[in-house]
Amino acid sequence: MKFDVIEKETVILNPLKDFAEKRIKSEIRIDPLTGRSARICHFMKLKWEKPDLEAFVAGTDAWCPFCSEKVLRVTPCFPDDILPEGRMQKGDMVLFPNIAPYDSISALATFGSRHHIPMTAFSPEHMAGAFGFALDFFRRIEAAGHPEAVYHIINWNYMPPAGSSLIHPHLQVFSTASAPNLLREELAASRGYFEQNGTTYWDDLVDAEKNSGRRYLGRIGRTHWMTAFAPMGVAGDVLAVVEDVPCTLALAEGDLLDIGRGLAKVMAGYDRMGIYSFNMNLFTGQRTDTHFRVYLRFSPRTFFNQKLGTPDVGALQFLYNESVCLAHPEEICEMLKGDFQA
Repeated sequence: MKFDVIEKETVILNPLKDFAEKRIKSEIRIDPLTGRSARICHFMKLKWEKPDLEAFVAGTDAWCPFCSEKVLRVTPCFPDDILPEGRMQKGDMVLFPNIAPYDSISALATFGSRHHIPMTAFSPEHMAGAFGFALDFFRRIEAAGHPEAVYHIINWNYMPPAGSSLIHPHLQVFSTASAPNLLREELAASRGYFEQNGTTYWDDLVDAEKNSGRRYLGRIGRTHWMTAFAPMGVAGDVLAVVEDVPCTLALAEGDLLDIGRGLAKVMAGYDRMGIYSFNMNLFTGQRTDTHFRVYLRFSPRTFFNQKLGTPDVGALQFLYNESVCLAHPEEICEMLKGDFQA
């Protein structure tokens, strides 16, 4: 398990210090699995100023299609061969087709009727229930023998900085035979690692991070939580690897609750930094992919300039697929550890 770092240094003449020489360090980190590189640079204090969230969301419920009085009237239905009842309902949660689909089987699942839920107000039980609701849908697709029932993916874009066009919390839920780019790369690299080493990369990663302690946050049930060595987000990423589970459909009810517990801790830590938005994905293999482990990636999102609406993704990441993080993942780990030890 190699955690390679390429150290860099920039030299400038500082106009604020009578043009004295100033040296600025940065790093390029290489992801141990895929070789993907990430830049640790532009260092800043991990503290953002939240907008007035009440003002931010005020009035958005008037036109929200996911609110309880509209969701069963304006959202589409699946055809009979996919879901005879058109939509799925569980309590006040509703699952229905995505009107802007990502794949043949593409759905949205609301977290319920409440229009705005602050990040720290999601309980572990609520999140586990929503994830379980999505798995119920996947089981229906698999039982029907649909050709897209290969990779069952759960995405969560929470609030506008993370790309959500609606305030109302919801999951993007889709089954696909075409794995997205990074998932496809990681599945192939995981298989290659197993063939070369005779061990599972994700198990070895957990052992290496636990032994070093530099990025390991803690264990909750079968889930192991850590900050990513080569993060994709500007404020780092948090990973949760699930022991002995190759795919989302193999997650047990207890695993979902443990994921919810860990997410609540992560959200509390990032909330203290002033971050109120995130992307979350569950990366999954197939049932037969014993070389893979289901893992969660939580990536906080923010605006570089709130007043201008400047996003935290620029040309380097969007066009070169080269991520930029504003702090060392080890520093972020220390900021989050207290939540896992509580």
